Amino acid sequence: MTYPTHLIPTTVVGSYPQPDWLIDRAALEKHGVPRVHAHEIWRVPPERLKEAQDDATILAINEMERIGIDIVSDGEMRRESYSNYFSLALDGIDADEVGSVIGANRRATPVARVVGKIRRKGRVEVDDAAFLMAHATHAAKITLPGPFTMSQQVQNEFYKDEAELAMDYADAVNAELKELKATGVDVVQLDEPWVRAAPGKAAEYGIAAINRALDGIDGPTVVHICLGYGHLVHNKPSGYAFLPQLADSLASQVSLEAAQPRLDLGVLRELSQKTILLGVLDLGSQEVETADLVATRLRAGLQHIAAGRLVAAPDCGMKYLPRARAAAKLKAMVEGAAIVRRELTG
Repeated sequence: MTYPTHLIPTTVVGSYPQPDWLIDRAALEKHGVPRVHAHEIWRVPPERLKEAQDDATILAINEMERIGIDIVSDGEMRRESYSNYFSLALDGIDADEVGSVIGANRRATPVARVVGKIRRKGRVEVDDAAFLMAHATHAAKITLPGPFTMSQQVQNEFYKDEAELAMDYADAVNAELKELKATGVDVVQLDEPWVRAAPGKAAEYGIAAINRALDGIDGPTVVHICLGYGHLVHNKPSGYAFLPQLADSLASQVSLEAAQPRLDLGVLRELSQKTILLGVLDLGSQEVETADLVATRLRAGLQHIAAGRLVAAPDCGMKYLPRARAAAKLKAMVEGAAIVRRELTG
């Protein structure tokens, strides 16, 4: 399936709720957002886990397509978190004797230690992308953690500075992206929430690392930033400490959450050359948005960016929602986007 050409296409950020028969939600909650292995979240024994993850992935793809999402993902069914699935598969990492870093919440978080040169040992998500393409009938995207974010989620015991570390992560990401694109996947995305959490460092080398990761990657490329999962973070600022700077990135699209933080959308003018994946679903709220509310949020975005550059998306962290609520919210998003599309096209 080719990338949609109609106005206001719909997509997901990446994750979708994993079934309760696949993961132990209480164990996941205990970990927060795992940076190291969290094997105990899986309810299925190791010898059956891949088959179960395959089944869950097919369910997620089918559910998103049935709802009407134009650009689907694999739901990240195989992942304990958005980042550790890829980051812990690289050379140079010790995930057994863990270290710690102070997170955006100002608490110490267990993380892997960098004890050697970061290198990609082999394909990590390539088979997942091929599986997605084999089962999706709509356009498809797959996500990777961004190089800057990964450089902030480890205890560095090898590199002279974090900039050098980030650039080696960028090389690993770039190599993976090239093989991901070879599967035929329509969209690739880098998740870079830490550019907001560490804006000073991001200004020094964050964009350079993102651009190195995206160098030579054709087709729609996305950088996603957020203010923290709505299920875990409730008091969000109404603006990003690092957003206009992404205008200088090679990414053709920028994904940001806007619904829960009630983002001042005036900042979108500074990204007017980028396609914007605008978060129009508040994942911190138990209420399911109406289609009319989604349409209102999309119209607000159109005050600052051309219709041809607007994509409807949820805020991030959908994996933490009950499946029924996630599906209902996505259905409202699809219907709200259709309302605005009709207004634009007559």
